[in-house]
Amino acid sequence: MRTEVLNLRKKLHQYPELSGKEKNTATTIAAFIQQHNPTTVLQNFGNHGLAAIYDYGSTGPTIVIRCELDALPIEELNTFEHRSRIKGVSHKCGHDGHMAIVSGLIFWLKQQTFSSGKIVLLFQPAEETGKGAYKVVTDTRFKELQPDYIFALHNIPGESLHTIIPIQGNFSPAVQSLAIYLKGKESHASEPENGINPASSISLIIDELNKLNVTDTSTENFTLITPIYINMGKQAYGISAGEGELHYTLRCWTDDNLQILKKTINNRLLRITTDHYIEYEIAWFDYFPASVNDASCNEFISLAANQLNLTTKIKETPFKFGEDFGWFSKYYKTAMFGIGSGIASPALHHAEYDFPDELLETGIDIFSKIIELIFEKN
Repeated sequence: MRTEVLNLRKKLHQYPELSGKEKNTATTIAAFIQQHNPTTVLQNFGNHGLAAIYDYGSTGPTIVIRCELDALPIEELNTFEHRSRIKGVSHKCGHDGHMAIVSGLIFWLKQQTFSSGKIVLLFQPAEETGKGAYKVVTDTRFKELQPDYIFALHNIPGESLHTIIPIQGNFSPAVQSLAIYLKGKESHASEPENGINPASSISLIIDELNKLNVTDTSTENFTLITPIYINMGKQAYGISAGEGELHYTLRCWTDDNLQILKKTINNRLLRITTDHYIEYEIAWFDYFPASVNDASCNEFISLAANQLNLTTKIKETPFKFGEDFGWFSKYYKTAMFGIGSGIASPALHHAEYDFPDELLETGIDIFSKIIELIFEKN
C-alpha cells in the first residue's frame, strides 16, 4: 500500500467532521487529488461534496465510484496515535477508509490509457443523515455527467478480511425515522381525572407498533420498528403529565412496504389518540431509500473479485443498516457491495471501531478491476 494513501486515511481519521460540516475534509481530499492532475475537480456537490473527473473521450461509459465524507457524534475510546482529535466526533463507520480507497485510485488512473469514457471519483457529504446523496443526484452538474454505472463499497465487521460480499436485489432497506408528539392536559397529580394524561396512549402506541414487527429477514415483509426515545411530562411530582413524545426508526426491505407501514402507523395513532382525547402530531425525517443493486453491476463485482482471487460470500438478504446510496439507485444502474473488515472487528458505530488499513489496497484493486472490465466490455 502506498504510504500517501495510508497517511491520508489516518489524517482523515484524526480530523473527522459531522454530516453537513465536512468542509475541511473536502479541502483535504481536493488537495490530495489535485496533485495528480484529474481532468476536472467539481466542488460543492450537496454542500461539501466533490467529484474528480477523468475524461478519456466523449464516447464510452461514465463510471462513478462513490464514497462518504462524514463522521459520527461518537467519542473515540481508542488510544492509538491516529485517534480522533475532535472531541465527541469520530469515524466509526469507516468512511475515512472509504475515502482513502477512492482517493487511492488516482495513482492507478494516472497510468491508464483508456481511449474513451469518463471515471468520476465522487466524495459525498452527509450520508449518515440521509441527506447527502439526495443533494448530489439533484445537482444539475451531476445530472450532466450522465452516469452509466455507480459503484460503492462498505466495510463489514464480523466478516473475514478482504471477503467480497455482493448482494442480489437490495443492499440495504428503506429506512425512515419519526417522532410522535402527544398533547393532553395537565392537572394536579391528586386529580388526574381533571386532566388528560398521555401515559395510557403511550403504552398503547408502544404495544401497537411492536405488533407490526416482522423480524424474519428472509421474508419480503420484513419490518423492524426500533424505539429510540420516549419522554412524558416532567419531574414535578404535583403535576399529572399533559404531554409526551416517542421516537422510532422504521426499516422495510422496499420503499413500497415502508409507505404501507407509514399509513398503518398513522391509522393506529389516529384511533388511539381519538379514543383517549389526545392531540397528536407526527414528524418524519432521516429518510434512506432502499439501495437496489443492478444485476449487471453485480456481475462486474463478482467477476472482478474472481479475477483478483478474492473470496466471495453471497449474502441472501440485505444488510439491515440504512444507506443513502439508495438515492442513486432510484435513477441509475448502481451496486454497493460489502468487504469484510475482520471477524473480531468492533461493530460499526462502536466507540472502539477503526477501519483496517489492510483493506485499502484490496478496495483500490477491486474498483480498478471493475472499471477495467466495464471498459473492456464497451
